[in-house]
Amino acid sequence: MTTILATMERSGCCQAETAKAKGSRALRLRPQLLFLYLDTTLTFFDTINHMKQNLLELKIETGNLILRPVSVDDRDSIFKEFTAEITHFMNPVPPVVPKDTEKFINDSRQKMENGEEIVFSIFDKSTGEFLGGCGMHHINTPTPEPGIWIKKSAHGHGYGREAVTALKKWADENLNYEYLVYPAFKENIASRKIPESLGGRIEREVEKKNGAGVPMISVEYRIYKN
Repeated sequence: MTTILATMERSGCCQAETAKAKGSRALRLRPQLLFLYLDTTLTFFDTINHMKQNLLELKIETGNLILRPVSVDDRDSIFKEFTAEITHFMNPVPPVVPKDTEKFINDSRQKMENGEEIVFSIFDKSTGEFLGGCGMHHINTPTPEPGIWIKKSAHGHGYGREAVTALKKWADENLNYEYLVYPAFKENIASRKIPESLGGRIEREVEKKNGAGVPMISVEYRIYKN
């Protein structure tokens, strides 16, 4: 934070000297713009710096679920349940070998440490059963993107909606975002019900390919803060 302030102060001095040569009106406007920029920027960076220290310790509980940071202990469950059927309406592809899953876990934890995203494994609160995964990408930007997958045998219980609702609540309380971006393939009605339940509005439709290379129409929702 000190570095940002020092840089801005130096920049402000240089701009003031330049403005002095151009006229007093420009000189009077510079400090107003500078303080407005500092107020907005420092608030944003304060939030991100705080999160970077705590994301790997974050745990979210709901009525039926526990969401905790993905770890190597989840490797076998993810490898088993993240199948071609589950990923049909997704961009990622299923892991070929357990090491693929391990790499995903390590990469995800590194991004959490960097304050770029949160990636959770989902468990049944009463039994401890592994249910799937969820997360939110680009949390250090104005437009984070939540995502969710639930294993086949746990479909039909509303776990996806419950998990994403919890993610949005966390984002509302901890992020200075403009809106959440929630893409879903148009045919995936179950997935589309999640952003719609949170007041999401369709912004656009585009043609995309899933992880297997099959072209589909993707619907992009925007979900704003409550």
